Amino acid sequence: MSPTLAFVITYAFAAAAQPGPFQAYVVSQALSRGWRRALPAAFAPLLSDVPVITIVMLVLSRISGPVIQGLQVAGGLLLLYLAVGAFRNWRIGVVEDPESDGGSDGKTLLQAALVNLLGPGPWLGWSLIMGPLLLQAWRNDPASAVALVAVFYVTMVVTLMGVIGLFAGARSLGPRVRRASSGLSAVALALFGLYSVWKGTLGA
Repeated sequence: MSPTLAFVITYAFAAAAQPGPFQAYVVSQALSRGWRRALPAAFAPLLSDVPVITIVMLVLSRISGPVIQGLQVAGGLLLLYLAVGAFRNWRIGVVEDPESDGGSDGKTLLQAALVNLLGPGPWLGWSLIMGPLLLQAWRNDPASAVALVAVFYVTMVVTLMGVIGLFAGARSLGPRVRRASSGLSAVALALFGLYSVWKGTLGA
């Protein structure tokens, strides 16, 4: 395995596993809806990153600070909206049956993709890390550049599936544990939302 490929796998794993707004949403879905209903969220980066990659690769060094800040504010507001719904479910003790028909897998995927798109992570990651790496690989060998992207997203999706499975397992520990975990996820969504709005507003 080449050092570049090893780096891409490690970075993809870290990007998928580290705490963040998108991960908080994924965990919240896994806890409240079960792994079957939450699983589509693992594929959200395949949708959300298409415009990110396109824009970043076209204007790699021209993404301005205000654009990132605007995305942070918009992403923060979205997370706060999702946190309100999570808190409402927590207050009334609602934990969806993963086998039920309530809610669609497509809605889960689109919501997760929107959360990821409006977060600064993909934009910063592709503009500062993956973008330059992909450009260099493309100039040397286009096929290897395509392989790098494929390996990156396979690693990310598999890692997100593992995160979903891990937290969905908390559902088997009883309603009290599920409700407590769901409440913590709602708090995490709210905190990430407030933090994103704060950073975007102040330009911190």
